[in-house]
Amino acid sequence: MSFLNYKLAAAVAAIALTPAIGAAQDYTFRLAHVTSDQEPLQQAMEEYVANVEERTEGRVSIQIFPNAQLGSNPEVFEQVRAGAPIITISDPGYLSDFVPDFGVLGGPYLMEDPRDFQRIVESDLYTDMSDRLRGEAGIELLALNWLFGSRHMLTDTPISTPDDIAGMTFRTPPNIMWVETFNAMGARPTQVAWGEVYSALSAGVVDGAEAPLPSIYGARLHETKSVISLTAHFRGFTGLMMNSDVFASLPEDIQTIMAEEALLAGEFMTDLMLNSEEEWIARLEDEGITFNRDVDIAAFQAVTADVYNQFPDWSDGLYDQVRAILDN
Repeated sequence: MSFLNYKLAAAVAAIALTPAIGAAQDYTFRLAHVTSDQEPLQQAMEEYVANVEERTEGRVSIQIFPNAQLGSNPEVFEQVRAGAPIITISDPGYLSDFVPDFGVLGGPYLMEDPRDFQRIVESDLYTDMSDRLRGEAGIELLALNWLFGSRHMLTDTPISTPDDIAGMTFRTPPNIMWVETFNAMGARPTQVAWGEVYSALSAGVVDGAEAPLPSIYGARLHETKSVISLTAHFRGFTGLMMNSDVFASLPEDIQTIMAEEALLAGEFMTDLMLNSEEEWIARLEDEGITFNRDVDIAAFQAVTADVYNQFPDWSDGLYDQVRAILDN
């Protein structure tokens, strides 16, 4: 879809957001994501939608569109920035395109306990970055505390040390943090869109991929490779974003409800992910996957430690600020 068409779609959608004179002030949004509707992300979205609709007494209606029904991530992001009434999922990698400092939050082995990420969300640093995102990119970040999961490696052979991954071609998204991390491990990162990962693995375009267990299962990637090594190299957080002007046009009480419920849904999803990992392991084992738990995490931490020094656009002392927040 061209940018002109995005603008036209956004203009039409904006009309739908504006009640007629004397009409009830109802607001309709689409909530888009590219992952399977069988994943925990879908459950968290359903929780969010139900709670927003209940608290607004039906004034806000949100319909979920999974499985890239509204387009790929870049296509949906462009629609959001053009002003369409769409809420979508974003992560530090995408947000760093506008405010580079967000990139630090997607780095390797940033925290051992994912619940510590809440300290970031409650910090002045996070507030400052969110304010800059609104002002510089027109994006309202409703939440970024949705634990998408610990990311593990899917291959044909066990990965226990960085030596085991050296020279292997690994799928990464178009995210510089992923690329730098896998370069540091000695692998050859290759950018492949999520919807094309299954075919890339099947055809041998890449030797391996990495993702949270529910995403591996939801995309059926385990049909292409036989071993998952529990490297947990990224503990990925995501969250909800929308166009800041669209958000600002809403009544203040609706703004408050949508923002509060986004954070609460993040807590819901984090609990869901942390309490279900062994269940996902068992499910994947039932389908023939072998799990490698014998991973030298310290060795992976050591080879990726310098990744945080590869981003000159970050604010001075940014990583030290984040470490101080997490280690307090």
